[in-house]
Amino acid sequence: MNIFLSKYTNNVDKKGRVSIPASYRLVLNGESFNGIVAYPSFKNKCIEVCSLSRLEELGKIIMNLDPYSVERDAFETVVLGQAVQLPFDSEGRVILPKFLADHGNISDQVCFVGKGVVFEMWQPHNFEIYLSSARQIAQDNRLTLKNI
Repeated sequence: MNIFLSKYTNNVDKKGRVSIPASYRLVLNGESFNGIVAYPSFKNKCIEVCSLSRLEELGKIIMNLDPYSVERDAFETVVLGQAVQLPFDSEGRVILPKFLADHGNISDQVCFVGKGVVFEMWQPHNFEIYLSSARQIAQDNRLTLKNI
């Protein structure tokens, strides 16, 4: 299984297009949809991105919840209801919808952060602030990895 790794920063052009890192496009190679699926993160002030097949897996997990539960309704609304398919153009770019850019406070640059089966798109300064906090949390909880 290929996974999304590393961190990259790319510019957003005046038309809202951004180039997805080549290594990320390689992870998506062979998918039935030539593009990405993006939705506002409900954990952070960023955009979560995955393949269509990963979103289908997530949809199955959500569908296994009680059909009348508030949790299922919330996940369906927040994830599935706001997910958009963004096709690649011939240069590996996607057009970032305004509602996603607004959610992540993204304007002229995007920081891509690989997180395994998903990657995130951040406003670069906001990511640096989050990274500092995440680094401290990882340091404080480093022994939990030992138990796996």
